[in-house]
Amino acid sequence: MDIYRLKSMWKWGLALAGLLVVGLSLLVIRQVVQQIRDFEHQKIVWFKTAVEDLPNNPDNASFILHDAILTADLRVPLILVNERGIIEDARNFGSELDSSKQFLAGRLAVIQANGYPPVELADGKKIYYEDSRLVAYLNYLPFIQIALVSLLIFLGYLGFNVSRRAEENRVWVGMARETAHQLGTPLTAILAWVEYLRTHAQGNPQINFAADEIARDADKLELIADRFSKIGSTAELTPHNLLTSLDRTRSYMQARAPKRIRFDFPDPESPPIMVMINMHLFEWVIENLLRNALDAMEGEGEIKATARQEGRWVHIEISDTGKGIPSSRFRRVFKPGYTTKSRGWGLGLSLAKRIVESYHKGRIYVKSSTLGKGTTFAILLPVPKG
Repeated sequence: MDIYRLKSMWKWGLALAGLLVVGLSLLVIRQVVQQIRDFEHQKIVWFKTAVEDLPNNPDNASFILHDAILTADLRVPLILVNERGIIEDARNFGSELDSSKQFLAGRLAVIQANGYPPVELADGKKIYYEDSRLVAYLNYLPFIQIALVSLLIFLGYLGFNVSRRAEENRVWVGMARETAHQLGTPLTAILAWVEYLRTHAQGNPQINFAADEIARDADKLELIADRFSKIGSTAELTPHNLLTSLDRTRSYMQARAPKRIRFDFPDPESPPIMVMINMHLFEWVIENLLRNALDAMEGEGEIKATARQEGRWVHIEISDTGKGIPSSRFRRVFKPGYTTKSRGWGLGLSLAKRIVESYHKGRIYVKSSTLGKGTTFAILLPVPKG
């Protein structure tokens, strides 16, 4: 199981755990709310009993008891309506609203339409009531809780992501510069040995040929070291003809590709398409895409490249006729360490994405892919201003 699939499973697991916590929280709050509603309803019943019973029990002890019930802070908004439907009294809407006939009439209509059934008194009067503010607050509490927890998770994830990316950038830069440094020492020795071979070849064409090939590979290693040394520093962008750059990379890769691989690239003699690029880094991106295409085709097929300008973007597409990529992995292929090769490091496409997006302010993505038929990668570069 690869690390990104495991990471996805952890995310889903945490999401399900969060939903479970929220569900249990909602269940508990609903039970609490229902108990409070039942208790408030019982308060209304006591209120009704006190109102009905007070005239029948005028003695002092009964009066004190009933008065305590009537004047208690019920906290339940209620409206007392007589048998003709006229509002006689109201409580717990607010000191000003309790005496506002216009507000109470509107509120009564809402309670009659959506509220609890009224409690009827013996003399035909009715008490209409609704949930107290405490119940209303508790009803909103789960949503407030979810919002706050979600905000906390989002801020935590954002902070963690920024920190992780900063650490990742430091690792990339350190690894790249250390690689460039380590390549420098053997390169110097290799070039010295090339000069030694040429000096002692004594007209031997085979030794001269070997020295030339070693020098050519040493130049390539020097280019690779230069590319790595640029990671983490500000890349200098200069105007270049995109078609010439694509053709130069094609020529290098075609010479090292199997003979049954066909390359279909734009003619470098066509009208130029100018872009602002760092040539060494950009050609590294194209090389990585071509290497992935060669690996996907397993010795036979076609690699096609197109380039065109549309509006303020230059579009580059590189297609192959290889084994394709599942749509679920379109974004994952650019993650560091992701590879389908047994000996791959999974750094090529990740480096390509970093070079295109961080240094050239462009975009690289999998445009399309069909299993068994091939894949198309797309690169967007901004058109030079002016």
